[in-house]
Amino acid sequence: MSRILSADSTSCTDEEVADLAIRNERITRQLEAAGNQRILEVSDRDAYRAVGCVTLTEFLQTKLRVTQPKKRLKEVQALESMHAMTGEKLPPVCPNTARELAAGTIGPDHVHAVLDVMAKIPTAVEPEHRAFAEQTLAEFATTLTPKEIAAAGVRILAHLDPDGRLTDDRDRARNRKLNLGCQDSQLMSKLTATLDPITRALFDVVLAKWAAPGMNNPDDDQSPTGDGSEINTDLLREAADRDCRSQSQRNHDALKALLDAAVNGGLLGQSHRGLPPQIIVSITDAQLREHAGVARTATGSDLPISDVVTLAANARTHLAVFSDVTNEPLFFGRSRRLASQAQRLMAFAKYRGCSKDTCHVPFAHTEMHHAERDWADGGLTDAADLAPACGRHNRAVGTEPHQWTTEKITDGPDKGRYGWRRNTDPPDALRANQLHRIDEIFERYRNLPDADPASSWRFDIAWPRHPLYPAA
Repeated sequence: MSRILSADSTSCTDEEVADLAIRNERITRQLEAAGNQRILEVSDRDAYRAVGCVTLTEFLQTKLRVTQPKKRLKEVQALESMHAMTGEKLPPVCPNTARELAAGTIGPDHVHAVLDVMAKIPTAVEPEHRAFAEQTLAEFATTLTPKEIAAAGVRILAHLDPDGRLTDDRDRARNRKLNLGCQDSQLMSKLTATLDPITRALFDVVLAKWAAPGMNNPDDDQSPTGDGSEINTDLLREAADRDCRSQSQRNHDALKALLDAAVNGGLLGQSHRGLPPQIIVSITDAQLREHAGVARTATGSDLPISDVVTLAANARTHLAVFSDVTNEPLFFGRSRRLASQAQRLMAFAKYRGCSKDTCHVPFAHTEMHHAERDWADGGLTDAADLAPACGRHNRAVGTEPHQWTTEKITDGPDKGRYGWRRNTDPPDALRANQLHRIDEIFERYRNLPDADPASSWRFDIAWPRHPLYPAA
């Protein structure tokens, strides 16, 4: 591979250069197939634990840096020979697709297009018909683009279930999904969903009232809010005349009003993981004073400071403002095991998410970990001894070689926070999670006297992914 990468094709003819590109692409695709085999071996032997990962998905995400680990695992499960419960090897679920990928005639995008079509085939379809569909799709994939495979899949599905009678509730339940995309440079997010019939019908009813012209218009302070059931029809008609929004924009504002009613109307109860089920934001006094910058919520979203101030003014958010780190910790000792709401709010302001390095889980989905000493070993429920940790990493702390230890960092930009190291690593290998504090890290770096990348401290950044969307 090194020889291929270092080879010079300047002296080659145009035909040879084109042939080299084709052959190189085929080899790259074959390496994808070999990579799937390696991932299966790691899974079979639980080898991910040897490199400090708690799950196979974490191994793909942090060590292999796979963009969509769950999709890659589905590829492995469909194309590789898995073991049965009794130990024998089973043939691949999609043998023809696996063969073409191993030959390099198709690539990962083709594979995912084939698997997407196969996932939509009703479970009532006869196995031989399902196998023929997979064979046909694999043959199409050798000459078609992934987008064209999806179009061909529509024809195949129409042939297998022409009148829709084979599709049942199990198929619809299997294909239902809702994904929230990551925020872009404008802090906007894309929402994609596949709704089952009942959810679609319910959503249509909501939009019919909440997204009607003139309703829930954020640009009109006279616009009726809520469902409009007790609104004067003349006022609604006047608001509709002033409404310049498109239907898509009205749908967005209706969903926003519905979520606001759920969050602030008591529908979510009084607590979630020890926190109030509302928007919780931590900002500095400088940001609040200057109305500038971006704040991070406990669920991992970014909000402009102007929106934070608006929410706080309407009493629709919990706002924690600290001047540096002058907050006084709360101490409970051994009198209680679970952290209080105030302790969790303070931990959010300090960590903003799971404290394990490379973990992207936001604070709202974490537990409070007795980081100084485990509760079973006499640990104290004191704010200074606690750190947030997601469920899988909280359970990964222990004395086994593949487990982790947490210790407080005593110097550098993460001083006072808890770092993590594998038990087989040296004591100085503590690593703090800086994913949730990227703005703070860059601000600290910008204020260094020399602003030199070779300064005395370093930070490692892997961009976070939200648990509600698999593809970042």
